[in-house]
Amino acid sequence: MNDLLLNCDIGESFGAWTMGLDAEVMPYIDCANIACGFHASDPSVMRKTVALAVAHDVRIGAHTAYQDLVGFGRRSMDCTPQEVEDLMLYQIGALEGICRSQGTRVSYVKPHGALYQDMMRKPATLRAVMSAVAKYDRQLPLMLMCTRDNSAAQALGDEFGLTLWFEAFADRAYDAAGFLVSRSLPGAVHHDSEVIVSQALTLARGEALQASDGSALHLAAQTLCVHGDNASSVAAVQRIRQAFDSLVQA
Repeated sequence: MNDLLLNCDIGESFGAWTMGLDAEVMPYIDCANIACGFHASDPSVMRKTVALAVAHDVRIGAHTAYQDLVGFGRRSMDCTPQEVEDLMLYQIGALEGICRSQGTRVSYVKPHGALYQDMMRKPATLRAVMSAVAKYDRQLPLMLMCTRDNSAAQALGDEFGLTLWFEAFADRAYDAAGFLVSRSLPGAVHHDSEVIVSQALTLARGEALQASDGSALHLAAQTLCVHGDNASSVAAVQRIRQAFDSLVQA
């Protein structure tokens, strides 16, 4: 069995607008990817979310993104490598300041949305992201997508002296190369909790998933992304946590 850390995108409310069931999902996860104000969140939400993570002894990650509140960070932006470095450093530093005020710190970094997708497909963007993390604190792991072949990303991570956490998803379909199927295509997102829990267990056992073309896909992941944006997704996370704990005890 793979000892997968459960991570969740969290702290994505903004002002009077609430998104997600943060308090309900936090007890079941290992890592909280906290939005840093560019795609979602604000200083007050960040402070409250950090406090919630501390209360449940959950690791805190900087969930960095393009500066795109309107598009929730899901729209790619034509940023230069230097601009990518700058936005990464700005957001990590902002969350780190709030963490330090509460006696904790940022423990890893996970880019969000379009920035996450771009860094997996554009070597210059990935290099800029890694450069920013290395310049801020080389001890911080960087979370990135686990694909069929992680060798190029791992080689670049080794060049920067970074620890990489390769991430898989319990509620998303994959193509043959191990990339996520576009949300614009049918079946890209799993909504059935039985399917989500089953995929999580398949990944934890190190077994192959079925890619969108029917081929077998093995993903050597260290962490599993789950979501807590509605009651059914929180219930799925709780079932995954219980299933993982049962596998460990077995």
